[in-house]
Amino acid sequence: MDAQFLCSDERMDTELVDKLVLQLNRTYPQILSDKEAHRFRNLSVATNVRLGELLKHLCGKGEEACEEFYRGLHLQAEDVYTSLPTRVLQRETEASQWICNVEIYPERLNDRGPFFFLSCFTFIVAVVILYYYNERETLMCSGPFLHCSAAALSKDVLILYADFRKKKK
Repeated sequence: MDAQFLCSDERMDTELVDKLVLQLNRTYPQILSDKEAHRFRNLSVATNVRLGELLKHLCGKGEEACEEFYRGLHLQAEDVYTSLPTRVLQRETEASQWICNVEIYPERLNDRGPFFFLSCFTFIVAVVILYYYNERETLMCSGPFLHCSAAALSKDVLILYADFRKKKK
């Protein structure tokens, strides 16, 4: 799909194809030898034909050769690279997956569920009830802890705590 696009794209001129061939030849001579580079730089052959042959040759060399061509294209002509059909398709797929993830998994504060919060609330209520309605002697050792934990409760509980202490005195 990319090969057809590249061969028909006007931005893939002779100069750009030569730059890509030279980069592959100089940086990765195991991918594109001097003899092969000379063949793909022959100006007597049309640019789109040379590019098509280069792409077929790179596909025959393997995935690493194709990746290096893409890397060179990205460096030499980023606008062509970003408009490749596979890149456009990849961006669209990533965008649709992101939208689906947002729709499927709405934002939640916590994944622990209602029973977790119910048990935490029950524990706090039990501690408050024990603190206020039990005999003072049995809870004497837990007094400082409960005073500190009362500060972590909501505003309403703190107001009730202050009112209760005033009434008690």
